Amino acid sequence: MKRGLDFFLALLTLVVLSAPLLVVALAVRLSSRGPVLYWSDRVGRDNVVFRMPKFRSMKEGTPTVATHLLQDPRSCLTPVGSFLRRSSLDELPQLWSILKGDMSFVGPRPALYNQHDLIELRTHCGVHRLRPGLTGWAQVNGRDELPMTQKVALDLAYLQRQSLLFDAKIMLLTALRVVQREGVSH
Repeated sequence: MKRGLDFFLALLTLVVLSAPLLVVALAVRLSSRGPVLYWSDRVGRDNVVFRMPKFRSMKEGTPTVATHLLQDPRSCLTPVGSFLRRSSLDELPQLWSILKGDMSFVGPRPALYNQHDLIELRTHCGVHRLRPGLTGWAQVNGRDELPMTQKVALDLAYLQRQSLLFDAKIMLLTALRVVQREGVSH
């Protein structure tokens, strides 16, 4: 049931947001060199690696590591990158990953392929069995500000409590956090 709902909502959202998506794509294209989309190798359900798109918010040549591991993340941002990240607009191309079935609207955020400590901890807790999400319980409880162990504890709490009603609560909280721009460190 959740997969069908994800597919329908992703398709509907893509149709409704098609004009804003084109505007964002144009802004990315005109403000910096390089492709509009950045495709990143991410760890999905059962630790299977998939390619996840985002609007490119970082300059070309930025190392492929978690942003908090960059020496000076702000210096790597494109002219529109900071706005895209603060508004979470950079995440919208992930609707494609939801349509494909690599992601869900709600679940743990997909780890980068090289975040071995996070992958190992999630696997140990059984969280790896979940389809990763556009948003999740950890995102609405701190996002970039949380240490890894706390993120995984929240991912585990989601695994134990998951339901359509809980997903709806997380989606509402996500909308509030995005509007309030809470939990974004850059």
